[in-house]
Amino acid sequence: MDIDDLLAEVAVDSTPEESRDLQELTRAWVAERTAPEILNWPEELMERVLERVRRQIELVEDQTGNMDPKTNFKLIVIQTELERFKFLVRSFLRARLNKIDQHPLHIRAQHTASLDSTQPLLSPSELQYLTSHQALLSQHYSASFLSQFPASLQRLDDTTGGISMVDKPDEDRAVFRQMPRIE
Repeated sequence: MDIDDLLAEVAVDSTPEESRDLQELTRAWVAERTAPEILNWPEELMERVLERVRRQIELVEDQTGNMDPKTNFKLIVIQTELERFKFLVRSFLRARLNKIDQHPLHIRAQHTASLDSTQPLLSPSELQYLTSHQALLSQHYSASFLSQFPASLQRLDDTTGGISMVDKPDEDRAVFRQMPRIE
């Protein structure tokens, strides 16, 4: 047995697509929760996972009326797997929205810069959330206190004086990385 045999055993193609999507979603979830910056939107993965969730929900709804014990157990297994996927997707999105809430101006600038690349930073829904969140926040600040300041001090993204008002994530924060074991 040489190194090629070992690598073939752990190759991505050797695992079924369902398991591979679950592994990729779990890795994306862990990476998003531990990274200080918001990571690129995994568009292809999320499309596959959300389509699988839709299909499983339809299957559960179709088979709910059938009270056969054999299909009932199969339905319980499908529902358990469905809940696992739904938990990962919800938690993944919650982590991303939390970062958008904490650093909206910084993320908007990063997203604008990432539009030239093949993989955007935010999904269309996240961009819509960011835009509406930032508009509401700006209106609130203006109504609360910014309108009382001189016009030169009312900008939220001011960088005069060498100090940026745009809040950025702490990039020096410790990050743990897990490597797969090859035996």
